Amino acid sequence: MNLIVAADENWAIGNRGDLLVRIPADHKFFRQETTGKVVVLGRKTLSTFPQGLPLRGRKNIILSKDPGFQVKGAVMAYSLEGLLAELEKYPPGDIYVAGGESVYRQLLPYCRVAHVTKIGRAYAADAFFPDLDKEPGWKVTAASEEQTYFDITYHFLKYERI
Repeated sequence: MNLIVAADENWAIGNRGDLLVRIPADHKFFRQETTGKVVVLGRKTLSTFPQGLPLRGRKNIILSKDPGFQVKGAVMAYSLEGLLAELEKYPPGDIYVAGGESVYRQLLPYCRVAHVTKIGRAYAADAFFPDLDKEPGWKVTAASEEQTYFDITYHFLKYERI
């Protein structure tokens, strides 16, 4: 299973229910990696998508504790156990965990690869991703050249569980 995230230099991923910054190349990378695949996300992350709708061209699986929460065009999972049972239907390499903080933390132990857009700046934030540089068993196996979007620098990093 994969995960895909954009994080600042403090591993922050969001503030007040939104992304820290929108970098077009990061969104393009996300689309290229996940189109035709399975994306797993929480209810709050879904609400940040255009019109709060599931992503087109992907199988969307939404994890929510609220059994009354339904999303047209998505598969619902109301527990971690239910989600893991649903995910058994798909090849692990085709599954991408896409946030938010709670979903990342619950599924990190099941992931083998992490695609991280590492932003070279610190933002005000209230949602964080685990620091993979300090997590035992993870290492960077690929890194892009430094990228720039206006005055923001970032790298595309691939972490793998060793």
